[in-house]
Amino acid sequence: MQMNARILSLMTVVGFVACQQAPKADKAAVTDAQAVTIPEGSKTHQLDTAASILFWIGTKPTGEHKGSFRFSGGELYTKDSSLTGGHFSININSIANLDLSSQPDMKKKLEDELRGENFFDAAKYPVARFEITEVSPYHPAPDDNGVLLKDATHMIKGNLTIKNATKNITFPAKVVFTGGKVKGEANFNIDRTQWGMTYRADKSLQDKLINSVVNIHFEIVTH
Repeated sequence: MQMNARILSLMTVVGFVACQQAPKADKAAVTDAQAVTIPEGSKTHQLDTAASILFWIGTKPTGEHKGSFRFSGGELYTKDSSLTGGHFSININSIANLDLSSQPDMKKKLEDELRGENFFDAAKYPVARFEITEVSPYHPAPDDNGVLLKDATHMIKGNLTIKNATKNITFPAKVVFTGGKVKGEANFNIDRTQWGMTYRADKSLQDKLINSVVNIHFEIVTH
């Protein structure tokens, strides 16, 4: 009985931790930075920073936090109604927590911690940048479950620079052309330690652990 109780207790702990992992989403493939070129003959569309937003979810064994960033600028390039490239800048100081509105002191403490040296070090690196290096249409095979993002249309590759680290990431996206505007959406998971943010990522920390995998969901639209 005592052994069964211990096994049950262990399973309960494991189950609790497992349910606090990053949301289920496509995993962004990460490689070394790639060359960036501006496609010839492309039309430029300015990012509508007021209508565009990036959401994030960070998790730990005892819960999760949700938040957002605002874009400070960007452009998308198209040719013959096809996306050919682009870039955006993310205002790190715009980071906002979205789940602690009823606890303003805790909300400010978390936002300040994320802006601090252990995470984004916003005082030194106030801008993160994403530059598209390759765009390809996404066509799932008939017998393939495909990617998790619903109605994905493209695979996007681009250099993501956070702090002083640049890595090329690949993820599925839904890109739509409507009324002269370009709209894009993506939802994927990345490992923050790839960009040098290793604070409390060691699993031996147990309840003090902060999961290294972070969920990113962005929605962008051009003017």
